[in-house]
Amino acid sequence: MKLSKSYLRILFKDENRAHKIVVWFLLVIMMIEWIFLLFDGEWLSLFLVTLIISVLFAPVIFKKRIDVELPAELHLLGVIFAFAALYLGEIQQFYERIWWWDIALHTTAGLMMGILGFLLVYILNETSRVDVRMKPGFIAFFAFTFAVTIGTFWEIFEYSMDQLFGLNMQKPMWDDPSGLTDTMWDMIVNAIGAFVVSISGYWYLKKGKGFFIKSMIQKFIKKNPSLFKE
Repeated sequence: MKLSKSYLRILFKDENRAHKIVVWFLLVIMMIEWIFLLFDGEWLSLFLVTLIISVLFAPVIFKKRIDVELPAELHLLGVIFAFAALYLGEIQQFYERIWWWDIALHTTAGLMMGILGFLLVYILNETSRVDVRMKPGFIAFFAFTFAVTIGTFWEIFEYSMDQLFGLNMQKPMWDDPSGLTDTMWDMIVNAIGAFVVSISGYWYLKKGKGFFIKSMIQKFIKKNPSLFKE
């Protein structure tokens, strides 16, 4: 897990102070945790921590592989979510300790996947590499369906892990050992989060009203001018 200077330069290039502090702090904590888990043979937790470290290095991966730079806000949002869901939720068992933790994270996941879906189709709509023009309604609809689809695949993944490896990712409730209630609530709040982003994005594109990821979109365009039409 050797960290080269060039990778660190990409990771911390032109980013704000809060982003640097959070990423450095979590990187050190996760690397230490990774070593302890390796020696203890906690393979599932080790895998989850490895995923978090991968999210921390997302700017490096995007820059090296597809020559795309991520805004600090987008990266920071993904890092905090991965840490809260995988480390605090699964490894530190916050899902069992705090009753609303699972609901809050699935709602946030719906928001994040909606934002990601919106960004993907917005970039495709504005890129200079593809001659296509999509209406605001379609962009909003795509963002919603993208988020709901990702949420559905995640529930399938949780069910598969529980069935194949005897895990407890579905978090069955005392009145519903099957886990169906938890799954349905996860899908409902995920859809709500996706709907909020989709409607906000549509309102922004159609009416020019404020959108809470407007600055993120503008920063992405500024960092990657070659992707967009003049």
